[in-house]
Amino acid sequence: MQEKLDQWINWVEFDELLAGQHNAPHNILGLHEFGKGQVFTVYRPEAQRVTVTDSKGKDEIELDEVEPGSGFFGLYVQGKKYKPDYKLHVQYGVEDVVETEDPYAFSPQISADDLYVFAEGNHYEIYKKLGAHPMTINGVKGTYFAVWAPHARAVSVVGTFNLWDGRLHPMRTLEVSGIYELFIPGVEPGAIYKYQILTRTGDILMKSDPYANCAELRPDNASVVTDLAGFQWTDKKWMAAREKETRDSLRKKPMAIYEMHLGSWKKKDDGTEDGFYNYRELAPMVVDYVKKMGYTHVELMGIAEHPFDGSWGYQVTGYYAPTRRYGDPKDFMYFVDYLHGHDISVILDWVPAHFPRDAHGLAYFDGQALYEHPDKRRGEHPHWGTLIFHYGKREVKNFLLANGLFWLKEFHVDGLRVDAVASMLYLDYGKDDGEWLPNEDGGNENHDAIEFFHHMNNELSYRAPGTLLIAEESTAWAGVSAPVSLGGLGFLFKWNMGWMNDFLEYMSMDPLFRSGNHNRLTFSMQYAYSENFIQVLSHDEVVHGKCSMINKMPGEIDDKFANLRLAYGFMYGHPGKKLLFMGQEFAQYREWSEERSLDWNLLDEEYNKQMQDFVRELNKLYKKYEALYVNDYDSMGFEWMSVDNAETSTVSFVRRGASVKNQLLFVCNFTPVQRDGFMTGVPCAGKYTQILSSDELRFGGTGVKNPKVINAKKVPCDDKDYSIGLDLPPLSVTVYQFDYKK
Repeated sequence: MQEKLDQWINWVEFDELLAGQHNAPHNILGLHEFGKGQVFTVYRPEAQRVTVTDSKGKDEIELDEVEPGSGFFGLYVQGKKYKPDYKLHVQYGVEDVVETEDPYAFSPQISADDLYVFAEGNHYEIYKKLGAHPMTINGVKGTYFAVWAPHARAVSVVGTFNLWDGRLHPMRTLEVSGIYELFIPGVEPGAIYKYQILTRTGDILMKSDPYANCAELRPDNASVVTDLAGFQWTDKKWMAAREKETRDSLRKKPMAIYEMHLGSWKKKDDGTEDGFYNYRELAPMVVDYVKKMGYTHVELMGIAEHPFDGSWGYQVTGYYAPTRRYGDPKDFMYFVDYLHGHDISVILDWVPAHFPRDAHGLAYFDGQALYEHPDKRRGEHPHWGTLIFHYGKREVKNFLLANGLFWLKEFHVDGLRVDAVASMLYLDYGKDDGEWLPNEDGGNENHDAIEFFHHMNNELSYRAPGTLLIAEESTAWAGVSAPVSLGGLGFLFKWNMGWMNDFLEYMSMDPLFRSGNHNRLTFSMQYAYSENFIQVLSHDEVVHGKCSMINKMPGEIDDKFANLRLAYGFMYGHPGKKLLFMGQEFAQYREWSEERSLDWNLLDEEYNKQMQDFVRELNKLYKKYEALYVNDYDSMGFEWMSVDNAETSTVSFVRRGASVKNQLLFVCNFTPVQRDGFMTGVPCAGKYTQILSSDELRFGGTGVKNPKVINAKKVPCDDKDYSIGLDLPPLSVTVYQFDYKK
């Protein structure tokens, strides 16, 4: 029988296996038919004895160690009575016996079609194939591991279940795909693992799983086996309604977005190092606050797993794993489901632009540039210290495309705000001369990234209808939010970074100088309909020495708050959806830091409570009057009444909805001077009813009084046939409701 075994063994593969260099271990391990019998082979270094039984523990046979001390056991058995569900009994000590089914007795769970579609870059559910997936095969429970590492010499699964010994579970590569796979019986959810990768240069890397659905809490960085199945979603109606939304219907809906960093929104005061709340604890607190304030959406910073808190989640190592800082994947499912149950949409910040160099992450994953572009002029951000995805490689594009769908479909997330789009579109973004490589036409456009956006936005819109695809794009690139069919990039919305920069610069000026910079206030309407804009005052504007919103405002404390109320009022009147970062709704004085909670104690102060009340009233007004959102991207929705008063720093404008009723007039005074008898043109005759003023006493204003209802007079003003007069409060926005009359 030993002669038969010796005949069957491929001794070259034997040497490779013992050297840890075998990329097809199923060839030499497991159960194989040979002649009229069967060959068993098992590799268990340090084992003293190995026996085999059938699945019921019967018909025991003992395998021989082929070479003393090799850990390679084998036996030729006459006949063919053993089936793949046989059991191994591996004895290491007198009372140390491990019983398991043989990992090398199971067929691949990835089909040839899967391999082909992935290689083409079109496997939109590849996350169901790659990664670690608990499953039952032929009645045996375990976990199926699969990883893409085409440059590797060999790959093993290591973890708590095998004492991190890379000799025990070498994986096999499937054809020429570069995908390694192995089913390991007995590995259950909660098991911690990594991939041990032998590179072509002989180095050994320990990598977390790019497709893992869960990870250890930093600073630990291994992957964790988890099962996403079984969560009891309760948002069936929400999801059905979402699928019916169209590009046009979404543009006509109100969006008042509350941008949040979950770890610093609120912290526990319990003495723990981080003070993080769990996703399940956060859900009701977030809902209570967001509903109270009148927001329609929350946008979450940094949910995908990341090693460094100070990156705010924008340097990702675990693209398919919600961060463990706040719980496990099903805890995050609960968070989204709970918000849906209270009519709140959830948007995630998503980062396909770059990734960090952390040794356990995607960087040089299999010993060579794999996810990043191999030419550092295309594959590195020299000033960011991060690596750039290779958008021309199909499998990399597939990784990102499937990841977007993963969040939208598996976690029911309602939208993705794509970070740093400009850095993807321009080959020279953030680079000096000599640090970038032009495209084939000699230009700076990244054709691969453009094609990626076309593909991504088409597929995500088709496969997850009704979801929001939002670009953070800071340049004048044309057609960011235009459909791909019309030559655009295909996003639904774009952050209005130009407005944000101009407006904040204007508002931070001493009012004495605003008259000379009037165009910074009004210029945004020159391009307001070139994209589907979201007006944003985001986290980026209240960090790194830029000051909080309240401390950007000029003047003493009363003027600062009046300026900020005016700023928010003008923002809500301006066409475009709305986004405000947490803490700025109550005028937090300090800049935001991820290391501490918001300063909720400020709500004990009158100024801050009044500011919060004003923002709540703005949200209430915004949702009540469709004039403020239904025609955001149609020129009929906005008209200047008075725009050329640079010397007085005043403007007035009208917002229109789909009806002649409930149209709105905004009158803004950007100076600390009360203007009695101020006249502004209006679009028609009729009654103009004041519905909100930032100068009301309840908001901390001076309380300038005007009649509740003002009748327009046929007195020409601002090139309009009709006008109204009012005492215009200092540093204020006043809103009037009227019904249009011909």
